[in-house]
Amino acid sequence: MSPTAAFILAAGILAVLALGYVLMPLWRRRPVASALAVGVLAVTAGALYVLVGTPRALDPAQARTPRTLAEAIVQLEAEVRREPDQAEAWRLLGRAYTAENRRAEARDALARAARLRPQDPDALVEAAEARAQASPQLRFDAEAVALLRRALEVQPQHQRARWFLGIALRQAGRAAEAASTWEPLLAAVPPQTAARLREQIDLARADAGLPPLPRDAAAQALTVRVALDPAFAARMPEGATLFVIARQPGAPMPVAVEKRPAGGFPLEVTLDDGDGPMPTARLSSLQEVEVLARLSRSGDAARQAGDVESAPVRVRLPARAPVELVLGR
Repeated sequence: MSPTAAFILAAGILAVLALGYVLMPLWRRRPVASALAVGVLAVTAGALYVLVGTPRALDPAQARTPRTLAEAIVQLEAEVRREPDQAEAWRLLGRAYTAENRRAEARDALARAARLRPQDPDALVEAAEARAQASPQLRFDAEAVALLRRALEVQPQHQRARWFLGIALRQAGRAAEAASTWEPLLAAVPPQTAARLREQIDLARADAGLPPLPRDAAAQALTVRVALDPAFAARMPEGATLFVIARQPGAPMPVAVEKRPAGGFPLEVTLDDGDGPMPTARLSSLQEVEVLARLSRSGDAARQAGDVESAPVRVRLPARAPVELVLGR
């Protein structure tokens, strides 16, 4: 007996036993009607399970976990032949083909998944990416661009769809459109990713004869946390003044500086364009700064003999985390 037949037989027996128990009061009064009811319900339950259930899942050949990617591909190919409307199986098969560098087959499998799920932006983007990967020049063709635009219609802030569409537009020489396609991503990605993305946008804008994007001063604000070395804390000079300084690497003049009475360590200071001593040099205009803290006995911002400085730390803007400085180490 096959596993499927055995499963159906066992399920039928259990159904008869359960129904017999439930219908026991009726059985005592009307045994013929009770027997008919049990039989009809058991057959109906078995038929429904065969139609909508998955008894073949108990087949060891079906349940065996593939040991290699090649085995997984064989199983997925069999699955989509048996049930060709399974979008998720087509997606898994396409990803498996991609992992084996079978790019044309991956393109076709992911295209099938996209056709089955035209409202799924992830499936649409995967299909577009697979078309580009299968292209000899790794280019997004018209069909791939249509898939990406469809994904953005469904989900306007889909990050991968926007990124790939911008690449496609750059490949087509439409630099201004590429830049405008990428710009909404700046507010949605982490600061470090946004900094790299801004560089690509500015390059695209330059190709289109446009100026760079204006810098967001608030996004470039820099948080600095200053602490004292425990061995130095007991001998910190009284009445000293703390200066927290950001400057362009290699330049002596600061682009932002904040002055505070020395005390309450550890403390946090936020530097932004409002702390700039010169209007022509602004923190928000830089991509990288050097940050340091200085304890001044004289209260003068210019370095004097006897002042204590932290080791300078070079930071790429915008900075995601506070800059940690230690005085007296």
